[in-house]
Amino acid sequence: MTFAATVLTLYPDMFPGPLGTSLAGRALGEGKWSIDAVNIRDFAIDKHRTVDDTPAGGGAGMVLRVDVVASALDSVADGRPILAMTPRGKPLSQERVRELAAGPGAIVLCGRFEGFDERLFDARPVEQVSIGDYVLSGGEMGALVLLDACIRLLPGVMGAPSSGDEESFESGLLEYPHYTRPVEWEGRTIPEVLRSGDHAKIAAWRKSMAEADTRLRRPDLWERHEGARVQPPSGARRRKKDD
Repeated sequence: MTFAATVLTLYPDMFPGPLGTSLAGRALGEGKWSIDAVNIRDFAIDKHRTVDDTPAGGGAGMVLRVDVVASALDSVADGRPILAMTPRGKPLSQERVRELAAGPGAIVLCGRFEGFDERLFDARPVEQVSIGDYVLSGGEMGALVLLDACIRLLPGVMGAPSSGDEESFESGLLEYPHYTRPVEWEGRTIPEVLRSGDHAKIAAWRKSMAEADTRLRRPDLWERHEGARVQPPSGARRRKKDD
């Protein structure tokens, strides 16, 4: 099954962009995934091809017209997940990326100006997604991030199936630090345990470093990780309640 990506944007020339190079580009050439960039402006209803209007109630900026965006969306909707890139969305997670990568693909809406008319989300099954707590000029960069995260998980893209097993967020922790040759550089050496050849000690060191770095750098992740570890199985909770 080919992962099919459709991007709705005012700037279709931005795609595939960096996704046409490196691993993603090679996978694109091999047919492991496909991309179609659709120009929202093609669905404008006036001779000026207007896609935005002033916000109801006043205020700065412009808002994408719901009728234009909905027409563009309806032209490609086929059951694939529909995601709108917006800072008001739910933060993108590795878990959601895995779910998307295992499916038939995604339709991605790229916002511009002040964003989307809220009625779009009331009338269409659109999932609002954010890639971080900051604002970009448009949703195109977010769409590239989302698609890259999915494409690298497709079978055969990264090479060995285990390549991503120990990466950041896969276990709920940040990834452990990495080293390579030279053994000594500017007076700094590779930790001795990594040169010991003792795989059990190396695994234990990597686990402890991943935990320490997560506690220090991402206390929010560590709190969730610890909560997941101490949470009893759902079946056990139900039995206790039934008792």
